[in-house]
Amino acid sequence: MRRRTDDALRTPGRHGPALVSDYRGVICDLDGVVYRSGRDIAGAIDALNRVVRSRRSIVFATNNASREPSTIGAHLQELGLVDGPWSVATSADVAAHHLAALVPPGSPVLAVGGPGVAAALDGVGLISVRVGDPAAGSVVAVVQGLGHEVTWRELAEVGYLARAGVPWVATNLDPAVPTDRGVAPGNGALVKVVETVAGVAPRSVGKPEPGFFATAQRMLGTPLEQTLLCGDRLDTDIAGARAAGIDSLLVLSGITDLQALASAPTSLRPTFVAPDLGGLVAPARRLLPARDEAIRLADGVPHAADVTDRQRVLEWVVMTSWAVVDSGGQLSDRGEPWRALARQLALP
Repeated sequence: MRRRTDDALRTPGRHGPALVSDYRGVICDLDGVVYRSGRDIAGAIDALNRVVRSRRSIVFATNNASREPSTIGAHLQELGLVDGPWSVATSADVAAHHLAALVPPGSPVLAVGGPGVAAALDGVGLISVRVGDPAAGSVVAVVQGLGHEVTWRELAEVGYLARAGVPWVATNLDPAVPTDRGVAPGNGALVKVVETVAGVAPRSVGKPEPGFFATAQRMLGTPLEQTLLCGDRLDTDIAGARAAGIDSLLVLSGITDLQALASAPTSLRPTFVAPDLGGLVAPARRLLPARDEAIRLADGVPHAADVTDRQRVLEWVVMTSWAVVDSGGQLSDRGEPWRALARQLALP
C-alpha cells in the first residue's frame, strides 16, 4: 500500500502519489541525471529539492572519480540544491578503501586521474603519488580514474606497472560520459587502452560492483526495500541496483536511449522509467512486459496515437517492447524510427 504523499511532493493537477513517496532514501547518479557538462538538466534540481524537503535522504553516488566529494557538493549547491540530508560518494572513495584494506598505512600509490583520485587515497592514510614524483618508482599499487588532463605518459606508466604485476585498480569501467555535445570517452575507454597494451585487466570497484552499492547503502542508512536508485545507464546503475536488490528509476536524459531500453534483457530492466529526474516527484507505475491496446506495433517500433500524458505513454511503449522481446518477437534495429518516437514523446 502506498504511503500518503508528503506536502513537499504534491504536484497540483497531477493525480496519484509521487514515485518517491514509497521510499525513504535515494541513491542518485550525477552525470546525465542531475547535470551534463556541469550544467543542470532542466527540472532536476527542483525535483531533488522537493525530495530533500520531504525529509528523504539522498546519496549522490557517481562513478566519475575526477572530483572530490566536497567539490561535487559545492557544485550542487551552486546549482541550487538546498541543504538537507544528502551526501556524496565517488568510486575513488571506494577504490581508496579497497586498497587501504590490502596495503600498509602510508604506502605510496600512483594516482592517475582528476584531483578526486589523489584526495581519496590521502583520505584513507595512503600517500598519493603522481607520475614524475620521486616516489613514483616505489609505488605498491595504482588507481586509475577519470581526469580531463590524463596524459599518454600516465597511461603508459599504468601499463608498465600493471604488466610488472603491481595491483591496478580502476575506479570504474564506464566507456563514455554524457556531455552537451554528445558522449565523450569515459574512464573505461582509457582503461581499455592500457589493458590492450599491458595484456592484463584491472580490478574495478565502481558501479555495478556490489561494494559500491554497499558503501552508498551504509551512508544512506535505509533498508533495501525503502531505497530507490536513480540513474541513466543500464549496464552500471540498473545492473548494480538489481544485483543489490534495490528498486530503480532509469531516466532518459543521459547515456541510455529509448531504443536501448526497449530492447533491454531482463537482467538490465529498471523498475520505473521517466524522461528525466522529474519522474521522482511524479506518479509512475512499475514496468512489466505487457501489451496495451493504446499501443500499436508498426515496422518493429511501438507507436502511440495520443501522447497527452508522455509519462504514461512512455511506460506503455517500454512495456509493450519488452512483451515483444520476451515472446520472441522482433523490434526494429534501425535507429531513426526510435529517434522519431523519442521526439514524439519529447524525450531529452
